[in-house]
Amino acid sequence: MFMHNKRLQYTVRVAEPNPALASLLLEQFGGPDGELAAAMRYFTQGLAEDDPGRKDLLLDIATEELSHLEVIGSIVAMLNKGVKAELSEAALDEADMYMSINGGGNSHTQALLYGGGPALTNSSGVPWTAAYIDSRGDPACDLRSNIAAESRAKIDYERLINITDDAGIKDALGFLMTREVAHQKSFEKALYTITDNFPSGKLPGLDRYANMYVNASQGDGDMTGPWNDGDQWERIDIKSALPLDDGDGLATVELSKQQLTASDAMKARLQSRPDVDPMTGADLGGGPGAGKLSDGDMGGACDMPEAKQMAKANGAAAAASKAPKTGKTK
Repeated sequence: MFMHNKRLQYTVRVAEPNPALASLLLEQFGGPDGELAAAMRYFTQGLAEDDPGRKDLLLDIATEELSHLEVIGSIVAMLNKGVKAELSEAALDEADMYMSINGGGNSHTQALLYGGGPALTNSSGVPWTAAYIDSRGDPACDLRSNIAAESRAKIDYERLINITDDAGIKDALGFLMTREVAHQKSFEKALYTITDNFPSGKLPGLDRYANMYVNASQGDGDMTGPWNDGDQWERIDIKSALPLDDGDGLATVELSKQQLTASDAMKARLQSRPDVDPMTGADLGGGPGAGKLSDGDMGGACDMPEAKQMAKANGAAAAASKAPKTGKTK
């Protein structure tokens, strides 16, 4: 059960309206790293949590995230307040009104469709979606995801702080940014109170693969470090070690006799013929620059400047061939 307190968790002081900034701040209202996504992520985790300590933690932080949603929403509403009134009362000439509501980002949609109020969208106008919630119901997995979410949100707030000179907004955003740090610390503590928190889940990893580092990106820039080399790792080069198991690296399936008969019939019906060289649409319609075709080499440009020259010449030739012919006829 909830009870709303009309006082914000942190005071909002906006110096002047700015619809473009309001649009950008929506990233932390209805975006993937925003306050609504955080609140819903932690609420759903908390409701399903059996551990009383983690349940209390998740519901506490989920509820606080709703208060942060209110802070961000209030800033957005204040930033849109002037244009909302001007638009409603037709207080500006057409050109001035256009400039006012079309300041940038999604500001025109906020003014026209939502009347200056915060919409459940990100800064590009993409609607909020429950797909942002990535919980899996395993505390070691979900707490790591929560730590990452708080870290991403902290970076978003940093960037928003850097794009405004409004001291009051900077102050409020600094508070919200710092709360992300505090939440991350709480989630870290909760994670490491679980004795065996890595790997997540119950099943152990397979020993022969648990310490394997696969050097799959090879060539210039190959580097070693504690993440891929040393006593903890068995480093292998992917090109010389395939497959990684004891099999032949091929995909197989057991089919019934009926399925095998049908599969063979389909394979025979759809088999390609490497002994024929069919005429294709590319052959029939090929023009200058098409390269080698069945009936000849149409050539091509050696670089982009020559390609532009060829295109210009081909266009002029085509136009000349379609121009009406003039002259006297008998």
